[in-house]
Amino acid sequence: MSDIKQLETEFLDLLNEQKAYQEALALIQWDLRTKIPPKGVDQRSEVIGVLSQKAYQLATSERMKHLIDSLKGNVSDPIVKRCLEESEEEYNRNRKIPEAEFKAYTMLQTKSESVWQEAREKGDFRLLQPYLEKLVEFNKKFAEYWGYEKNRYDALLHVFEPGVTTEVLDEVFPALRKSLTGLLEKIKESGFKPNPEILKKHFPKQAQEKFSLEILKRMGYDFSAGRLDETIHPFAIAINQQDVRVTTRYDEKDFRMAVFGTIHEGGHALYEQNIDQTLAQTPLADGTSMGIHESQSLFWENFVARSEAFWKQHYPLFQDHAPVDFRHISFEDFYGAVNEVKPSLIRIEADELTYCLHIMIRYELEKALINEEIEVKDLPDRWNQKMEEYLGIRPQSDSGGVLQDIHWAAGDFGYFPSYALGYMYAAQFHHCLAETMDVESIVNSGDFHAIKQWLVENIHQYGKLKKPLEILHDVTGEGLNPDYLIKHLQSKYARIYHFN
Repeated sequence: MSDIKQLETEFLDLLNEQKAYQEALALIQWDLRTKIPPKGVDQRSEVIGVLSQKAYQLATSERMKHLIDSLKGNVSDPIVKRCLEESEEEYNRNRKIPEAEFKAYTMLQTKSESVWQEAREKGDFRLLQPYLEKLVEFNKKFAEYWGYEKNRYDALLHVFEPGVTTEVLDEVFPALRKSLTGLLEKIKESGFKPNPEILKKHFPKQAQEKFSLEILKRMGYDFSAGRLDETIHPFAIAINQQDVRVTTRYDEKDFRMAVFGTIHEGGHALYEQNIDQTLAQTPLADGTSMGIHESQSLFWENFVARSEAFWKQHYPLFQDHAPVDFRHISFEDFYGAVNEVKPSLIRIEADELTYCLHIMIRYELEKALINEEIEVKDLPDRWNQKMEEYLGIRPQSDSGGVLQDIHWAAGDFGYFPSYALGYMYAAQFHHCLAETMDVESIVNSGDFHAIKQWLVENIHQYGKLKKPLEILHDVTGEGLNPDYLIKHLQSKYARIYHFN
């Protein structure tokens, strides 16, 4: 065996070792958010700290540096080349963080998530505040370690969405906000008003679960490589490509939380389950960015599951699982109610039109935190002010306001913009898909195989082999373009609310 081939084998073995720690950590994180008893949190945070430190040491070891330097420019395999790029970026990023700080940060994240659950239940931001202050300070330090050109927040944004900057967001978001608020005004002026109260009937959790499981199957989610569980804040997590788990949250007074939430997380899971197996046990066996990841969940949730074609096919199935009261609701009334536009407090319950406004609020607040324009103690009041300014409503409690999302408690600063980016990406992908097949007829048939296959061939299979903006351009022939989302929302809600 040549020296280069030997080094390549050593490099892949090292990646495999890293993956083992990452898999263990993912399983612990799943357990932490679904099953762990409260008294187990402190010890579990210690375990997470130790395992994270081991993974960090592997990623930043002299062995890793030697292998990267020795193999760069000397390998022809495109997968190994991309693995080297990813590993070098991770090495350079992590080496800039002192090991003790990295361990302290991962332990803080675990404890903060647990405190967030208590604070949310009690509606008391003050419980989380000291933890959040430390997390913000860590993230500001990390941004300085990593470096940036114009805005400190860019260093954090890059972790979740490489290639996108605050300069891009500050140009796209105001234009999108203007279009969304314009549509919102037209809807408010419309004489047609769906009645969402017809949906708020008691719907047992077990029956919601059965319907949700059936839809996941139809989407193509592989239950031999996954499972559905219950949690406070829904998420999907890939332990590995053969074990990708979905969670949801049930509200027996409003089925929309679980049904659309499960479909959303199912979209994430389909992405992870269908990454090409040749990428297994490498850093490429993952979504290429959080924005592209979110595009897959929002594609299924909004462009498929909230469509008229979907419910024409699935309303009878829904009625079979739902309480008898739902059998007296006409399709037209049901579809209008499911797609009601009304500013709401909770992001994950938001309608398609106002969803991005929630993201803009969070983006502006966390960017201001990282750039030291506001302090953590200011968050509840600033949050409430922005909710009133953007959506015309004001939270009456921290639980319905600043404490509703887990992301800040988990230290995920720079993450929120990916939701809005993903929505715009999804609209662009949907437009391209519609140019190659009759999407409405396929959705109306209830057989989603052709849609899933198109997503696998164009997006899923590549994992991180392609960068996010590379995938976007390869599929759509252009860069980020919010016009497709605006046109989709304009067309859909003009039909529902009867305006031009």
